[in-house]
Amino acid sequence: MRLRATVPLGCASLALILAFTAAPAAAQQAQKWVTTWAASSQGPYPAGYPSAGQPDLLLAFPSPELGASDQTFRLIVHPDIWGERARLRFSNAFGTKPVTFDHTYAGLQMSSASVVPGTNRAVTFGGRSSLILPPGAVAWSDPIALPFVHGSGADLAGRKLSVSFHIAGESGPMTWHAEALTTSYLAPPQSGARGQAEDEGAFTFSTTSWFFLDAVDVTAPADTRVIVAFGDSLTDGAGSTFNGDDRWSNDLARRLHAAYGSRVTVVNAGITGNEVAGPAEYSPQKPFPGGPSAAQRVERDVLSLSGVSTIIWLEGINDFRQNDGAVVDAVEASMKEVIARAHTRLPDAQVLGATLPSALSATPTAQESAADANRQALNDFVRNSRVFDGVVDFDKATLDPQTGSLMADLAADAASSGLGSYLHPNRAGHLAMANAVDLHRIAPTQSTGQVLGVQSPPIPPAPQPKPAMLEARPQPKPPAAHHVMTPIRPAPAPPAIVAAPAPPAPPPAAVVVNRPLYARPNECWSEDGYGRWSPCGSAGGGGD
Repeated sequence: MRLRATVPLGCASLALILAFTAAPAAAQQAQKWVTTWAASSQGPYPAGYPSAGQPDLLLAFPSPELGASDQTFRLIVHPDIWGERARLRFSNAFGTKPVTFDHTYAGLQMSSASVVPGTNRAVTFGGRSSLILPPGAVAWSDPIALPFVHGSGADLAGRKLSVSFHIAGESGPMTWHAEALTTSYLAPPQSGARGQAEDEGAFTFSTTSWFFLDAVDVTAPADTRVIVAFGDSLTDGAGSTFNGDDRWSNDLARRLHAAYGSRVTVVNAGITGNEVAGPAEYSPQKPFPGGPSAAQRVERDVLSLSGVSTIIWLEGINDFRQNDGAVVDAVEASMKEVIARAHTRLPDAQVLGATLPSALSATPTAQESAADANRQALNDFVRNSRVFDGVVDFDKATLDPQTGSLMADLAADAASSGLGSYLHPNRAGHLAMANAVDLHRIAPTQSTGQVLGVQSPPIPPAPQPKPAMLEARPQPKPPAAHHVMTPIRPAPAPPAIVAAPAPPAPPPAAVVVNRPLYARPNECWSEDGYGRWSPCGSAGGGGD
């Protein structure tokens, strides 16, 4: 039925204008949780392959069985994109006793173990300041307002997040990620809760591993894509640069950001030494240095992450090189199983298979030659089986056809990778791998104009975030001051999250042209022309 106009023309026009402008504004406000950083849990410390430069942690953790003892961790992580709200996921996946976390803080790293003054925000769990996490469980924190992030946080690109937390009592065996290739910091045992401190004085030990923390989410526009790099040491970053964030997944992220801004994020789910099909059994009592098999860990480390749209899976070489080698059929069968689970769990996501680069040395042994024959057979499966939704040909991008090994200028030296010059790519090799990925296959449908000459194909809508299989939820609140979490089965997928206004907090300093967003009022800062800020050299500088 057509309605007649009963209001003056001027009012009707205004109403029409408001109706057309309100819809885009509402669409812009739609937000969801997306994972911006991840570190796959691989076992109880010290089972694993830490970076070659890992300091001796005997003084920090005198007994692996007792674990951390009344001490504070300050972990440094690199969010691929930033958001005005964040949340943290803690894991006790390989613990044998409940772990109590309290005095947890998140802030902007300044340098070393110091935090930019005024950015360190208290973190809560179900409204409480502490969390008791049972063995085998993971749990998300409450949303954390980050007032130093404005809009998409583009001005914070490359900056790192400091996450501090205190372990009350003894943790027992500690869930960790061995090869972080990033320096984090530890306070001594029995030194108490020091996470609120903005200076570095309490953190006398350093580590190149991550403990307990396994994911960070931020709020982002509902069309944001999440790419997960899934695999072994080739993905974990062996052969790349300490604190350089130049794994192939990081290099890929920078390519995507240049073309699509912060509408896409790449996170890393690699574990050095990991296998597709083995080991058959894994437990805290019977750990394996490479962690649980890909089939055993894919739910926690990949499918439970928020907003996943694409998985790039590069794995299999360790199946052929370790434990007397696996047959190709067993690896292919495990891959088919994992892909089927991924398609069932995340029906809108795609799984891209990546071919394995060569692991042959200059003078290959008989065992290497046999493993390489299996590698080539698996690559043929990845390319031609049509089990995957697409293929990324890392082998083609890195192979020297004359020798059958990695191109000489792409191979890491033994000192940097720790596991041999012929197995891992160097920085140039990681770049070559990142450049082999077709951006239009995995990115949003429209670019910022930096990728030219190719029309991006349509991509299905971003999947809604889904709960972790082992995600924990609060029990009815007891009188105690702790928030107790217990594992649950997956719940039905929730609708997309719409970002609510941040909790009341002191307003950030006004944005002015001569200081960064995180500066305090009346501080003078200077910019070097490349977006890097530093305090003015003279007292008062130019003053505000």
